[in-house]
Amino acid sequence: MPASALINVMTSAARKAGRSLARDFGEVERLQVSVKGPANFVSTADHRSEDIIHTELSRARPNYEFLMEERGSVKGTDRTHRWVVDPLDGTTNFLHGIPLFCISIGLERDGHLVAGVIYLPILDELYTAEKGKGAFLNDRRIRVSSRCQLSDSVIATGIPHKGRPGHNQFLHELSLLSSEVSGIRRCGAAAVDLAWTAAGRFDAYWEHGISPWDIAAGIVLVREAGGITTDFSGSNKMLDSGTIVAGVPSIQKALLRKLTFSYKS
Repeated sequence: MPASALINVMTSAARKAGRSLARDFGEVERLQVSVKGPANFVSTADHRSEDIIHTELSRARPNYEFLMEERGSVKGTDRTHRWVVDPLDGTTNFLHGIPLFCISIGLERDGHLVAGVIYLPILDELYTAEKGKGAFLNDRRIRVSSRCQLSDSVIATGIPHKGRPGHNQFLHELSLLSSEVSGIRRCGAAAVDLAWTAAGRFDAYWEHGISPWDIAAGIVLVREAGGITTDFSGSNKMLDSGTIVAGVPSIQKALLRKLTFSYKS
């Protein structure tokens, strides 16, 4: 299916920012790790990527609003449309020379997510989805996996690190699930987790304390690939609650039951 004008605008911005990140990634791999040097370098890479995306999207859709990781909320005259952008998801991976990082661009229309693009520049994987039109990886249609049992599944998550809350909660969930599934993985970038769930590489994904720009595009991808996404209460308020459970319908439901039951028992 030929890409729509909207998806073309989003992919053009993502690819242009991706080229910038790829150049910066080549430099950061050669930097000696220190507190001052690489941290500042990564901040520069973040801002440069965000500047490119903001410029490209604003040129194509000049009145749309933005919610961006670095800039925050940017008002526009068109209050019905909002871009939700993470210019570099997986910053720690980027800093350590690990090529699992991406650009994530989602679009809301009247408060509903309607399109998403996730681009992994080092792997050259471009994920696109538009409401009602399916999900694609490099123009090839993708679907969530065909597995249907939690016991057969490989699921992804995020792990709270130093300076973040929720360590005990995560350890509780890990203990609960590790004996119930075939594997648990951590990529270090929520948007990658969601893209790979949409592509059937993971069967499900869950996380707490997640930001809207980390998951907006991925939510559209998973849904258009035949999956389900909810927050921990089972509702559609993921961007507000900062929690998400996504995946193959039967596995997502089983995972959600396991996670929520553990806190009621």
